[in-house]
Amino acid sequence: MKKYLLVMSALAVSFGAAAKLPVPSDEAKAKAAEAAAKTAHGNKVADYQLCKSREKAAAHYYKTQGKGKAAPVATPACVDPGAYKPAESMAAAPAVPAAAKPAPAPAKKG
Repeated sequence: MKKYLLVMSALAVSFGAAAKLPVPSDEAKAKAAEAAAKTAHGNKVADYQLCKSREKAAAHYYKTQGKGKAAPVATPACVDPGAYKPAESMAAAPAVPAAAKPAPAPAKKG
């Protein structure tokens, strides 16, 4: 019975803590989007490298085992994704958060 109560109280506390998470700021959302873009680009690079290695392995096979035959199925060419380029919004974003910027000086009446 004590184990049951302990488990139930642990679940109640964990659900209560999860419900009180703050809403992410715009800066946190931008960092998350940038991380997602980097991950997507990394996946494209990995796909390209896999494609190139498959082409190399197939060429070696057809050269040594295939008796000079060509590949029976035409495959699409590998597309190099190029170097990673940060998103336009991140490149144009200021390095200093808006909250840390000094307030503009009040206009002088004269």
